[in-house]
Amino acid sequence: MALNVKLLDPITYEVLQNGLDSIVDEMALTITRTGYSTIVRDVLDFATALCDREGQMIAQGLTTVVHLGSFPDPVKCILAAYANSIYPGDVFILNDPYGSGGIHLPDIYVIKPIFVDNELEAFSCVVAHHSDVGGRVPGSMSTEATELCQEGLCLPTLKLYERGVPNEAIFAIIEKNVRVPVAVIGDLRAEIAAAQIGERHYQRLAAKYGALTVRKYTAAFLDSSEALARSEIASWPDGAYEFTDYLDGDAVADGEPLVLHVVVTIEGERVTVTFPKTSAQVKAGINSPLTYTKSAVYGAIRLALGADLPNAAGYFRVIDVVAAEGTLVHPRPGAPCGARGIVGFRVMDAVLGALAQVVPERVPADGEGGCSTMSFGGFTADYRPFVYVDSLAGSRGGRPSGDAPEAVPHPMANQANTPIEIIEASLPIRIEEYGFATDACGAGKYRGALAINRNIRNLAPDAVLQFRSDKRRFLPYPLAGGRPGTPSSYVLVQGDDRVLLPTMGARSIEQNAVLLHTTAGGGGWGDPLERNAASVQADVWNEKLSVSHAEREYGVVIDPITLQVDTVATGRLRKRLWAAKSLSVQSRG
Repeated sequence: MALNVKLLDPITYEVLQNGLDSIVDEMALTITRTGYSTIVRDVLDFATALCDREGQMIAQGLTTVVHLGSFPDPVKCILAAYANSIYPGDVFILNDPYGSGGIHLPDIYVIKPIFVDNELEAFSCVVAHHSDVGGRVPGSMSTEATELCQEGLCLPTLKLYERGVPNEAIFAIIEKNVRVPVAVIGDLRAEIAAAQIGERHYQRLAAKYGALTVRKYTAAFLDSSEALARSEIASWPDGAYEFTDYLDGDAVADGEPLVLHVVVTIEGERVTVTFPKTSAQVKAGINSPLTYTKSAVYGAIRLALGADLPNAAGYFRVIDVVAAEGTLVHPRPGAPCGARGIVGFRVMDAVLGALAQVVPERVPADGEGGCSTMSFGGFTADYRPFVYVDSLAGSRGGRPSGDAPEAVPHPMANQANTPIEIIEASLPIRIEEYGFATDACGAGKYRGALAINRNIRNLAPDAVLQFRSDKRRFLPYPLAGGRPGTPSSYVLVQGDDRVLLPTMGARSIEQNAVLLHTTAGGGGWGDPLERNAASVQADVWNEKLSVSHAEREYGVVIDPITLQVDTVATGRLRKRLWAAKSLSVQSRG
C-alpha cells in the first residue's frame, strides 16, 4: 500500500472524506435544480464525481451507479490527448464510446480540471443522459441502428472551454444536430455549472488544508478502499463461479436469445471476471462498450462488499475485467450501442448470480432486468418538436433478509420515473394508468416485488415510438428455492387493434395510440411454503395477491369473503405440498 492510513490524523481524514462526498452531492443537486429535460431533472439519469490528478475516482455522488465506474476512462483519455495543454478554465466535453471513454452517445461528459496554485490537482466530472443527440429515432437510443453513425452526434475529446473562453462552434454544432436544442443546451449548461461547483469547493478545501494535504488524504481514501476490499475478498472461498443469463433477443436479428456468460474467479485477495461464452456483438444497437461493462462489474462487486467501503475507486484495483473484443460486452469500434443499457443490466445481474454462490447472505434474487425505456418523439399540433424519454423500473427480487422493496429501481441505475404531472403539463402525453400488477411477482419465503403497469397515450398528431425491455422469455431468476419472476410486456392499442410488441424496437404510432407496458416481476427468495401465512394474508388484504394465487403459490387457504386464513385447511394443504415436493426430490435423486 502506498500510505499507512493509521499514521494520518483520523479527524482530518473524516472531515476531508465527508467534505468531498458533500461536494459531489452538491454537484448532483445543482443538476436537479438547473437541468431542463425530464430525463435529467426528474429521472436523475446523471452522475457526478471527483477524480484525482491521475484520473482515479475519489468521491462519487448519489445518482446513477453504472455511470460512476466509467469516469476514470474519459479522464485518462483527456490526460493522454491533452497531456501538455490542460489549463485553468478549461472544460472538456465528450461522448465517443470508442476513443474517448464514453458509454453511449446520449451520455455526454463534461469534465473540468481543477487547479490549485497553477498546479493540476483533480477533475470535476459530470455525465448526463441527454434527451436527444440526433440519429434515426427521437431519444437517440435506437435498438435498430446497425452502426454508431446512425445513433447521433459523436463528440471526441474536445475542449468546450479553453482558459475560460467557450468554443461557440461546438455549442452551435450540438444545437443544429438535435431535435430539442433548448433542452439539450440547457442540460449541458447545467452540467457545466455542476462542474464549476465541484471545482470551487475543492479549491476551498485545498485553501484550508493545503493542496498537498488534500492530495495525501485522497490517496489514503483510495488505499483504504483497496485495503478493505482486499480484506473482505480474502474471506471469500477461492474458486471459479459461473453464471449464465440471457437476453430475449435484439431488434435486428431473427429473435435468437443472446447469451451473457460470466465466470467470477476468486483467488486470494483478487477477483477476475471473464465472459468466455458470451454472444458475439450484434448488428442491433445494444452492444455494451467495455467502459460500460467494467462499470457494471464494479457496481455488482461493490454491492457484495461491506457497506463501510469508502466512496473511492481504490477497490477497482483488485478487480480484473477481461472480455474478448468483438463480443456483446466489448464491441469493436463503430458498433451501435445506443440502447446498451439492457446488456449492462444483464452484466450486473449475471455477476450477482455468480456472487450468490460466494456470499448468498448478501445477494437478492433477480429483478425486472433494469429500466425499461421508452421514447416518444415528433411534432405537436402547432409543429413544435418534442421528445419524451422515460424509464420504468422498480420490481426487485426477494432478499435473504426480507421481501423485495416495492417500486425501487435496479441497483445499477438509482433513478426515478418522471412525475405524471410534469409529463402531462409539458408534453403531448397522457398517463392513463400507473400502479402495481396483482400477482405479478415470483413467490418465495421472501417474495419478489410486484411488476408495474404504466399506460401512456400519445396525444400528438403522430409520433415515433422507441421502446426497450427484456425478461419476457427468460424470467427473473429466483434464489434459494424461490420461484421465477413474471414476464414483461408491451402492448400497443391503436383504434380497434391490440398488438403485442416485441421486447424492443421502433415504429410510428397514431394520435391517441396507447402503449400498455408491464415490467417483469421480481424473482422470489426461499421456498414459498416457508412464507409466514400472515404475510400472505397481508398481501391479499393489500390487493397485491389474489386469493387463488395465495393458495396455488404458497399453500395458504384464505376465505374469499372474510379474507381470513383457514389455518386447518392451510396446514393440510402445505403438508400435502411438502410431501409432493419431497417425493419429487427423491425421484430426481
